Amino acid sequence: MRIKRSAFEALLAQARAELPNESCGYLFGTADDADLAVEHFPMTNADHSPEHFSFVPAEQFAALRAARAEGRRIIANWHSHPASPSRPSQEDIRLANDPSILYCILSLQAEDPVFNAFRIVGGQVQKFNVDVVDD
Repeated sequence: MRIKRSAFEALLAQARAELPNESCGYLFGTADDADLAVEHFPMTNADHSPEHFSFVPAEQFAALRAARAEGRRIIANWHSHPASPSRPSQEDIRLANDPSILYCILSLQAEDPVFNAFRIVGGQVQKFNVDVVDD
């Protein structure tokens, strides 16, 4: 997977601003390139927790409407792990219910952030590296 630098910087800024809680959002892509995230759509962590997150349902619908209006599609959701590695927790795996998108996790555990993508289907996890590319 690839993500445009502006989208990555936006989600990183959001995650740092919302510490110590987890933050979350969607990544939009285009119909032409299913592996390139071109836009970050920030969401609210309804749980306001450093250990888990939940999307606000009205914001999920707003994200879908925004993606469609812009000719984009949701290719991934993401959330941060403020104090743990960039890998899905058992809760992340249990709650992954859309096999058509990637699940991205930004770890802020170390000084340098780590951002990985995962496909989660039927409890099975496949990891994908993420390359940040220039806009």
